[in-house]
This record gives sequence, structure tokens and C-alpha cells, in this order.
Amino acid sequence: MQIGAGQTGMMTDLKLRPFDAGALYSALDAQRIALGLSWRQVADQLWNLSADLNERRRDHPISPSTLTTMAKNPRTSCQHALFMLRWLGRTPESFLEGATDDDSRFALPLAGPDRRLRWSLKLLYESMDERRRQEGLTWPQLAATLGCSPNRLTALRTAKFATDMDLAMRIVQWIGRPAAEFVYSATW
Repeated sequence: MQIGAGQTGMMTDLKLRPFDAGALYSALDAQRIALGLSWRQVADQLWNLSADLNERRRDHPISPSTLTTMAKNPRTSCQHALFMLRWLGRTPESFLEGATDDDSRFALPLAGPDRRLRWSLKLLYESMDERRRQEGLTWPQLAATLGCSPNRLTALRTAKFATDMDLAMRIVQWIGRPAAEFVYSATW
């Protein structure tokens, strides 16, 4: 599926909508209140979505402060956002500024307790670079279009963990593909 299909050239008329981490926090908080949970319990539930995988990997769990910090600083990593979106049963596109619904065409992959949703940053970088070359853009030109530094884009080539969710979503919009195409159900 193409998002923003029909746009050409330097994409100057393409409207990249920011990822609204504040709205994501509000949705988490509303769900938390509706379920009568503390932030610690929410963090535990997010983590336990992948209980079998976590048991095998012995990873560091999500901290409640990762969630509550979003109230004052509405940012989150693209990898942490996937935990939250999975718990809410929502798509990344449903939190783009101005979104009014949650379109099932953008559904994330399913993941059982033996898996965790992860962004494929390598695929995101490769797709972005391919599109950049097709458009004849330099890294500084693309960075200006996406509202970031060139280093933030080129660093995705070797990123091991994450970038922020807003940048990931601006990139997928610019590429013209759903975020779900860059997310996989990981077993490690």
C-alpha cells in the first residue's frame, strides 16, 4: 500500500504528520485507569506480552518511568512504542497527528508470548536510502524534508536498538509504506 502516492520530486508538498506520543501516553493512561492498574502493573503487562521470550532471553524489563516520562516529554523509542501499541491493540498510524481512527490495513504483525515486535531498522534504512537515490536527494536534502539531521538518518544503517518513533514514522510516510512493513515478530 502506498501512503501519499502520487507525490514526486523533492516531496515538498508531502505532509508528514508527526507521531503524537502525547496521544499514545493518553491512550495508555486511559486504558490503565479503565483496568484499575498502576503504572508498575502496566509495565509488567507490557513486558509479559512476551513472557516466554523474556524467560529465555533474561532481558531487562520495561520500567514504569519509561511510560510515565512520556507525560512530560512526549517522546518514545520506536521499539518501546511497539510494546505500547501491542498492549493497546493499535497501529502506529492511529497515533499520527490528526488521525481519527485505527485502520486495520495498518495492523502490526501478530506476536505470541514467544515473540516480541521489533522494528527492522536495517530494512527501514535500506528502503529510505533506495527512495532517496530514486529521488536524487542528498542526505542533507532528505534530512531537511524529514526535519532532522543527516546523521540521524545515516546512523540507522548501523543502529542496533532504536530511533525515536516520530522519526521512524516520518520516514515510513516519506517512503510511502505502512509502518507494519518494517515491523516483524522476533524470536531473536
